[in-house]
Amino acid sequence: MDIIKNRKIFFSISLAIIIVGIIMMAVNGLNRGIDFEGGTLIQIRIGKTISVDEVRLIVDKFDKEASIVHSGEKKDEIQIKSKKDFNNKEIHQIFNEFKEKYKLKDEDLVQSQKFGPAMGKEIRQKALLSSAIAVVAMLIYISWRFEFKFAISAIIALAHDVLIMLSVYAIFRIPVNGSFIAAILTILGYSINDTIVIFDRIRETRRLSRKDSYEKVVNDSIKKSLTRSINTSITTLVTILLLYILGVDDVKVLALPLIIGVIAGTYSSIFIASPLWYVFKSKEKDAKYNARKA
Repeated sequence: MDIIKNRKIFFSISLAIIIVGIIMMAVNGLNRGIDFEGGTLIQIRIGKTISVDEVRLIVDKFDKEASIVHSGEKKDEIQIKSKKDFNNKEIHQIFNEFKEKYKLKDEDLVQSQKFGPAMGKEIRQKALLSSAIAVVAMLIYISWRFEFKFAISAIIALAHDVLIMLSVYAIFRIPVNGSFIAAILTILGYSINDTIVIFDRIRETRRLSRKDSYEKVVNDSIKKSLTRSINTSITTLVTILLLYILGVDDVKVLALPLIIGVIAGTYSSIFIASPLWYVFKSKEKDAKYNARKA
């Protein structure tokens, strides 16, 4: 496959997904989870481990979108997180259903609390700050290790990965929570590593084949790195998919954005970052040619 020749197709695929995602975000907004919306937390000691499906038989009567996780050293407690602002009467109605079914005592209601979206605001601020620091550090390192155009291409590819993840979440109305932020920061590291491997191959190919065109250099470098990139991604995806399929709910909410991120990161490293570098270098070459001609 001539990736440089077909670069506009790859750019268009990504652009189409991002545009649809932006439209969905503008119309419906993101489906923000309890970490960002606030709500009610109820923690109940059951005294034994019960399945999430058992818990949902009761919780779905009050909120079908509530998240349920196990807690406690023996996983014999459940935490119910709902975006609804339950009053004390509703909280006790929920607890009484568990109390009656599992023969609990009043003290088995470990805690019940309401909280606002302040935590979500703090998470967003710290995530943005962490991302900004990471981007600046990457920009400096890649500019020093390679060249500035490599750095700009890599940063645009990272922005692409984040936008693709946000778009998928907006299109399919997947809840955005604290795990999503953690996944984004993880994917930034994964994606930049894959991109730098290909960039290193491009630099090496340029050094050995100085007379070759930029198009040939990029295509040859990607072909040489393609097997490594795909095998690495497949190995990673298999592990994360198993976590998603076999894991409990609190593991799945982290595994899902990682799956999306790994796919987006692999795609951007191969079909976005390197072709972008080619575009920048071609424009630089044309500018130098026009300057000499003038």
